[in-house]
Amino acid sequence: MKVKNKYVIRSRISEAKFRQIILLFSEDLSATQISHLTSLSRQTINKYLTAIRLRILELSLLQSDPLVGQIEVDESYFGARRVRGKRGRGARGKTIVFGLLKRGDQVYTEIVPDCSSATLQRIIKGKTSIDSVIHSDGWRGYNGFVDFGYKKHFRVHHSKNEFARGNSHINGIESFWGYAKNRLVKFKGMDKSMFNLHLKECEFRFNNRKQNIYKVLLGMFRKESLKLS
Repeated sequence: MKVKNKYVIRSRISEAKFRQIILLFSEDLSATQISHLTSLSRQTINKYLTAIRLRILELSLLQSDPLVGQIEVDESYFGARRVRGKRGRGARGKTIVFGLLKRGDQVYTEIVPDCSSATLQRIIKGKTSIDSVIHSDGWRGYNGFVDFGYKKHFRVHHSKNEFARGNSHINGIESFWGYAKNRLVKFKGMDKSMFNLHLKECEFRFNNRKQNIYKVLLGMFRKESLKLS
């Protein structure tokens, strides 16, 4: 039976129950915990949480304004334990994620097939203003930004145990990687096809860290109702 609910198209739960789901989701509770507290089945909760995460992903893809300012760039590896003998950018069995962080503001993440210059430069050129100051480590994939019009590109060379040189560092994006990995630990056994949804949720939570996430989410669904698959 359909229930009146302005937040969800053809909803089968009340607005009050949906707001409860959103509140518990905003507090970063697990699906099992939310199911227990709402008295709804785990299957129903998973359906709503997946729909919420899909909307978060859609909003991330729609944000087209380039980042402007002091931008830190870096890649990180998520997933299975490191294969013996394979380290750093050669690690096998892991998902490679590239990230850009505007200091004091927002982060953008994207799953990438490799860490080649072509891959990294494509994203940086598409997501940052030419007037930005780029901060990176010494990886060769970051070579050549000056040729593309970026007048300021500063590096720290981790291979030489250099982690900061004045204002040049990538501590912000590395801090985000730590936050994302610690948060994703609770999703052990996650289907790999769901990884991007959880990654974008980490991005969303980080970018709204100074906001009331519960109110942000309700505002999203008030503006455009959620549609379940």
